[in-house]
Amino acid sequence: MTTIGTLERLSAAALSKLILAEQAAALGDPTIAIIDVRDDDYIGGHIRGAQNVPSRTIDAMFPTLVRRHQDKETVVFHCALSQQRGPGAALRYIRERERFLASQNKKAVAAAKSSAAEDDAAADAAAGSPASGVVEQDGAAGSEGQDKPVQQKVYVLDRGFVGWQEVYGTDERLTEGYRKELWEDGYWG
Repeated sequence: MTTIGTLERLSAAALSKLILAEQAAALGDPTIAIIDVRDDDYIGGHIRGAQNVPSRTIDAMFPTLVRRHQDKETVVFHCALSQQRGPGAALRYIRERERFLASQNKKAVAAAKSSAAEDDAAADAAAGSPASGVVEQDGAAGSEGQDKPVQQKVYVLDRGFVGWQEVYGTDERLTEGYRKELWEDGYWG
């Protein structure tokens, strides 16, 4: 089970490589999602393509975030320093995603059993024999024709946006809305 202490960290350099690779590939739908959970400290710039979901409202947004990003291979959370809000949000996202996938799996199994029972009944009716009520499934019920969930890596941006802006703040390929004058004296958090 994942804990705050076992969450994986992603360096600014590694994230920048992922973003630039996606930009170069120019694929239609990105495989990475960046969730910025800063609140009032969101001013002064943000990582290009990041979605701002303030930490004070994020609890209500987890089901939506999980559904919206279920096909992403990588989800990166961060706040200003990635010490509290970012890691906490990443952990809650992981747990919400586990609940979502479990409920999807239960629905798929139930639908597969129902479909198999209907198919058996239809076959028995066509053959003129009574329905047996036996469903021959081996735990992988409903796996045929259904997409498996994307294996997803969830990271916390090491050193948060403060660390990011120190290296990539003025790089317009990677940072939007950067205001250098707000960062000259350091983080005011």
